[in-house]
Parts: sequence; structure tokens; C-alpha cells
Amino acid sequence: MKKLGSLVSGAWVEGKGKPAQLVNPTTEEVLAETSTDGVDMAAAYAFARDRGGPALRALTFKERGALLRKFSRAIHEKRDELIGLGVQNAGNTRSDAKFDVDGASLTLAAYADVAEELGDTKMLVDGDPINLGRSSKLTGQHAYFPLHGVAVHINAFNFPAWGLAEKAAVALLAGVPVISKPATSTALMAHRIMELAHEQQLLPAGALSFLAGATGNLVDQLGGQDVLAFTGSGGTGAMLRGMKNVVEHAVRVNIEADSLNAAILGPDVESGTDTFDLFLKDVVRDVTQKAGQKCTAIRRVFVPRERLEAVREALAERIGEAKVGDPSREDVVVGPVATKKQQADVLAMIERFVQGGCRAIVGGGKPKSPLGVDGDRGFFVAPTLLEASDAASVVHEHEIFGPCTTLIPYESVDALIASVRRGGGGLVASLYSDDKKLVREVVYGIASSHGRLVLGSEKSAGSAIPPGTVMAQLVHGGPGRAGGGEELGGFRGMELYLQRVALQGYGPLVASLVDGARRV
Repeated sequence: MKKLGSLVSGAWVEGKGKPAQLVNPTTEEVLAETSTDGVDMAAAYAFARDRGGPALRALTFKERGALLRKFSRAIHEKRDELIGLGVQNAGNTRSDAKFDVDGASLTLAAYADVAEELGDTKMLVDGDPINLGRSSKLTGQHAYFPLHGVAVHINAFNFPAWGLAEKAAVALLAGVPVISKPATSTALMAHRIMELAHEQQLLPAGALSFLAGATGNLVDQLGGQDVLAFTGSGGTGAMLRGMKNVVEHAVRVNIEADSLNAAILGPDVESGTDTFDLFLKDVVRDVTQKAGQKCTAIRRVFVPRERLEAVREALAERIGEAKVGDPSREDVVVGPVATKKQQADVLAMIERFVQGGCRAIVGGGKPKSPLGVDGDRGFFVAPTLLEASDAASVVHEHEIFGPCTTLIPYESVDALIASVRRGGGGLVASLYSDDKKLVREVVYGIASSHGRLVLGSEKSAGSAIPPGTVMAQLVHGGPGRAGGGEELGGFRGMELYLQRVALQGYGPLVASLVDGARRV
């Protein structure tokens, strides 16, 4: 039996007590055990702060970027091995696992590119100098300096590689050491990445620590120089944000939580057009990819009532054709969800939607005979297309975090905007239309409720990037239900880990302090 350790205080440590089990969600075979009971969280935090922090801050942005580049290459070199772990432990198809592993290496590489732009300096300048008097003798200048604390990253089960790398890349480039905690159920891939980093000494000691299990009292150690970043349920996010020391010390918190992401078909888009086909492709991909377990997956599909029948038929056909089963098979498109609890939660929520005024067009339960699976084993959910009645408010209140999406007809643009906004804040919405006037009206109507808007059209159809793909260059996050946070976006993501300071004094002295720094 493989036992996963935690990398803390510069060494691998195995916990004590009753371990948690990691299983293969296709076969239900136990793959590994792990525990963090007995791990000294206070010592782990202190080591990261006192050893990792100074080591990172001694480097320039360009030098930190070189470390990220090596980290990216190390992951890419072990790509096939890591993909295999995704298939085995997370129920991913090879395509799904590639999406995760490549997302990790590409994000690290993207932030290595950002480092090249920031150059050989240890701080950044914000804006131009400000004349504070009648002459240039007295000057003000805003500048960014790294926090002297630790970033604790608590990641979700659906992207064990990308989740680790995405958060760590930004913090490490900013000069802040990281303690990363993946979801225990799918931690094999993240654990292997950390083994690679430690074996190859890719980072200074204490720069990147790792917990293979519960955080214990780690969050209790955090203070005003620290950062807490969490991806997961809104309930857990609210609990972390409200912890006594987090509130008292004003710990910086970034939450990415539930999101009722929308896809909107414009009334101008007819069947058979490139824009219509792009819309269908994006919706079907988000139902099937990662078995629908993506924070950016399309949960609500808004369709003009006059197009409802055509869209229903097209989506039902494509979703119904998706083959479900053992993700190691080349012909399988949809593997299992990650855990037995996740399967139970998804099936229960589908039933809740049905009771709340939706009807199942396709799917709605367990698949009858998953390909390559013995008996009733595995945590499978049939790809599901629901359709909401006008009274089905449940679609605007809850997320089905699995291979499921819901059709919602609309009568007018005003009604559409109001309905989309009922989701309470989303990570991403995608709008498919070639009507510039409509696009402008909808964008202005829903922009404040979203972190990202993807505009699909005939002219972009051939080169469009799916709305579920998070880009390192663009911000990832959203208001309200989506957690109120913001990650990535190039330099923008680094602001969470930097203190903006107003330097005020004799002009030449202030100028000398920021000499050579990149202006952002």
C-alpha cells in the first residue's frame, strides 16, 4: 500500500493515526493512504516563513521566473506518468488528464514569461511619480514589495496539477513561500509533482511545502503578512474567511467558489451556422470534459424560446452519444466523478432539480452499462441534459457539479439579463451572437456579475478558445457566489501577495529607491 507523505520543514513526513484512503473511482480499488495527524503545522509554517521567504526575496523576479521555468519543464518531462495518475486516481480520460497536466506546466511557463518582463529587480513601481509641492523636491511614488509571510493554498479535487501550479506560480514569482494542500481524494498527481520538485531541488528549501491531508491547525498560524487562497464550496470558503485569527489579523483571503456559469445563444443565431455550431460544441464539451467537474463548466444554457426545440434536439443527440465508462479506454468520453460522495451529491442534486420544476431530456441518473466496468462498480453519472420550466428557480440557486447542464428558455433580452444575474455571480459566461447591438446590451447588462465574458461569433469560431479554459493571461474569479476573488491575469494575480506602499519624501531619494524597477 502506497503511503503519501507531506513535505514540510524541508523533509518528507508521514502522519500518524487513522489514514484517509485514495481510491480509483472506476474500480473502487484503494490506491494509497495518507494522514497529517502529528504533523507540526506551526513548525511547517515557521520554516516556510523564515527559510523559504528570505530565500525567495533574495532573488529578482527574473531569477524566480527561471525557477518556474525549470518547474514547468520538470512537469512536462513526466507528462505521461502524471496523465496516468489522473486516469487512475481522478477518473480522468487521457484527454481530461492532459488538460490538467498541460494547464499546470503552461501556467508555470506563462509566469516565467511574466518574470522576463518584470526583469532583474525585487520590487515594482505603480504609476508615475506624483509632485506633492510647488517644486519636484517633494515627491510621492507608489511601489509594490512582497509580503513577509506565507501563502496557504487549499485546492479542489478536480484539478490536482493545475490547481497547485496555478496558485503557486503567482505567489512564488511575487516572492512569497507556499504551503499547498490538495484535496486528499485526488492527491496522487499533486504528490508526484512535489516529489519531482524535491528530488530535483527546483526551489529553495521552504519555498514550496505540501500537505497530503487535513490542514489541522495550520490556518490558525496565519497573520497579517499571510495569504489564504481556497478553491471549493462556498460554505467552506465562508468558514475559512470567518475564522477568528483570519478576521482579527486581516489575513488576505482569496476564494473561488460555486459558480452557475451561463452560455447564451443570441436570437439572431440560426441552426447550421458557424456560431450555432460553436455554441453546441462548447456546451457539450463542458458537460463531458472532466465529467462536468470544472468550476468553469456551463451550468445554465439560455436559449431564445423560438430556438428551444432545435437546441434541445441537437444537444440531446450529442450528449446522449457520449460514451461513459473506464477512462483508460480510448473510446470513452466521460469517466466517473471523483468520489462516491460526489456521485451521491450529483445524483441527489439532479433529483432536486427535477422536483423543483426541471425535466430530464437525456440522462438523469446512473448509466446502465459503463464501458469496461465490472458490475455496479465505479462512481458514474450519466451525462444529463435538463430543461427548466419558467417556475424552476432551483437552477439559479444551486450547482450540479457533474456531467449536467440545464436549458432555460428566454423571451426578451431584458428577461435574459435579469435571469442570468439571478445566478448571483459567476466565473464566466459565454455569449454567442453576430448582432453587435445585442452583444453590447448583454455585456453591459451582465458584466458586473462575472469575472470573464467569452464572446463567440462567426468571425471567431475557427480560432475560439473554449470558455471553460482558464488562461494565465486573463483574470480567473468572480463576484458574489463565485467567491469574490481574482487569480491569474498576469501581474494582476500577484497583487494578492504584494504590499502597495506610498513612498513620500525628497524627490531624488525616492527616485533612487525605485531606480531600475519595472513600472506596472
